[in-house]
Amino acid sequence: MRTRLAAILLLFILLASCAQPTATPVGPTSAPVPTAAPTVTGTPGIPLVILVLPADMPRDESGQYQTAVYDLAQANGMRYQLLNTLTTADITLAGPDLKIVIVLPPDPGLAALAAEAPSVQFLAVSIPGLAAAPNISTIGAEGAPVDQQAFMAGYIAAMIADDYRIGMIGIRDDAKSDLAETAFRNGIRFYCGLCQKAFWTGYDYPVFNNIPTDTPLTQYPAYAIYLEQTAVSVAYVYPAVATPDLLFSLTDKDMLLIGEKMPSPDFQANWVVSLKPELFPAIQRIFPDLLAGRGGQTLGVPLTLTDVNTDLLSEGKLRLVQQTLDDLQAGYIGTGVNP
Repeated sequence: MRTRLAAILLLFILLASCAQPTATPVGPTSAPVPTAAPTVTGTPGIPLVILVLPADMPRDESGQYQTAVYDLAQANGMRYQLLNTLTTADITLAGPDLKIVIVLPPDPGLAALAAEAPSVQFLAVSIPGLAAAPNISTIGAEGAPVDQQAFMAGYIAAMIADDYRIGMIGIRDDAKSDLAETAFRNGIRFYCGLCQKAFWTGYDYPVFNNIPTDTPLTQYPAYAIYLEQTAVSVAYVYPAVATPDLLFSLTDKDMLLIGEKMPSPDFQANWVVSLKPELFPAIQRIFPDLLAGRGGQTLGVPLTLTDVNTDLLSEGKLRLVQQTLDDLQAGYIGTGVNP
């Protein structure tokens, strides 16, 4: 009996021991090491271009710059970032992938920023007064090329005007307008030499009528009257005075117009062509050099032919105008003035 009880007790002990879980040995552990919060830096190793535009830039203009620079970045296998301001911290955060920074006014202190980041190429667009530096290039620091615009306006006017009855409206006692007047004369002469003028009118062409600087805008249309009295058939309107009211007054007098920008499609019948300063072609032209590290360049603002009236400028005439403009901007032709 005792033997049976002992056997039963032994059986219970064995069953109890089988029910207990087997412990798994655990190795030594160390305290967790705190890590900094991750910083979003984009895809590492891909070159970066930053475009700096003021927050108050008109939406259409801002969109054009963004599209142009984004397309350049994509075409060159680069990343693109838009900022409204630029600081040393922005450049530091971008790191070594940052290759090009394109900046429009106001100047965020490019001279100092460029000195702190010599491996980055900076392009200043329409920012005057920057000192030369190996990694700073400029476009349009001197503003629009009024001499080239006026020269081409004179050239085109001479090409299409009846009896060379040509006129210009500018600003009185204004240095740039005076310069444009001289370049306008030279453009006419470049096309036709002395030109056989319309002596039957009794006036010596080209005719100039300059508006005093203190004239209210509402009085600008009155200055179209003199061009009508002198039988002008084609007029160049200096950009600073080209108000819609003045332009309408000129077209009402059946004149053909050349200017910087056609205000609306309503002018199409009398508008010959626009000689428009365009920064985008200059940015596209210099971009490969900047990517290759060739900085320190100074470019003017190129002119483009837009709003072309094909009824007034045939294909052959337009081709001749474009070739003359190309040669002018390449330096093969001079305007005869020193801007």
